[in-house]
Amino acid sequence: MDIRSLSAASSYASARPATQADPNHQGAGQGLRQTFSDFAATLQHSEQTAQAAMIGQADPHALVQALAQTELAVETAVTVRNKVVEAYQEILRMPV
Repeated sequence: MDIRSLSAASSYASARPATQADPNHQGAGQGLRQTFSDFAATLQHSEQTAQAAMIGQADPHALVQALAQTELAVETAVTVRNKVVEAYQEILRMPV
C-alpha cells in the first residue's frame, strides 16, 4: 500500500468539514445589518463623548480616541462605497 494515498485520504477527511455548510451561519444580510449597526453605534458614542467633553465631563484623551474611531469608521464606509460604485460602473460598461 502506498503511504502517499493514506496521507491524501487523511488530509481529505480532515478538510471535509470545512467544505460543508454551516447551519448556524446568519447570511450576508445579517452581517451587513450588524456592520451598519456597529457603524451607527460608533458615531453615536463619538457624539456623546464630544458632548460630554464640551461640558467638562470627559477627559480629552477619551475625546481624541472617540474621534479617531469615528474617523476610521467613516473612512472605511467611504472606501466601501467607492468600491461599490466602481463595481457598478464596471457592470454598466460590460457589453451585452
